[in-house]
Amino acid sequence: MKMKKLKKIMTSPFATLAAFALAAGLLLFSSIGGARAALTYYSETYSSRIQMYEIDVMLVENERQVEGELLKNMLEEGETLKPGKAYREELSVFNSGMINQYVRVSLYKYWMDENGEKLQTLSPDLIDLHLVNLGSDWLVDEDASTRERTVLYYNKLLETETETALFADKLTISGEIARKVSQTAETKDGYTTIHTVYDYDGVRFALEAVVDAVQEHNAEAAAWSAWGRRVTVSDGILSLN
Repeated sequence: MKMKKLKKIMTSPFATLAAFALAAGLLLFSSIGGARAALTYYSETYSSRIQMYEIDVMLVENERQVEGELLKNMLEEGETLKPGKAYREELSVFNSGMINQYVRVSLYKYWMDENGEKLQTLSPDLIDLHLVNLGSDWLVDEDASTRERTVLYYNKLLETETETALFADKLTISGEIARKVSQTAETKDGYTTIHTVYDYDGVRFALEAVVDAVQEHNAEAAAWSAWGRRVTVSDGILSLN
């Protein structure tokens, strides 16, 4: 399987981690019967290895193909991220391979502490990546999605050297983070002191996108092999079973 993965942590007050991975999945077929089965197996393995080099997809962010990390140019130089402000984050997928493909995107969002450890107690809902073209171009796999992860399938065949419709257009860190606080009371000499700590003080948000694709030929079987997902392809249109 062909895969690339790139990550970088930014050092702004609400720093970002961006990860981008590409993967191509192909189905190898087996047959029955002694020596003939071995010959068929090696022949198809060789064919599949060739096709793996022909499959390639790239994430496109704000009209630029991503060759490093996401969100690299979200802030102007010297700008501090402002909760509640919507930032442009237009995302799509480009087929840079040599064959037509069906595409899947898995999105992850979560919070981390200063050591890069994931914080399970903080809500990913406050990281709002606004999704677009759902239903018409992109299908949400509700069975595979959680609060932290969203899995999308492009329902059209993506021909080589072409680009999908957008699946996201803006990113907002909710202003609610300024109102998420924890308080403790301390009483001494008859006086009570209330200590207030902002739950999101000093944390960083993470946005991760994983893009992978399968070849057009025998796409239903390839999707099951590579993704573990039953799909139906009819007249070039992919639907989830």
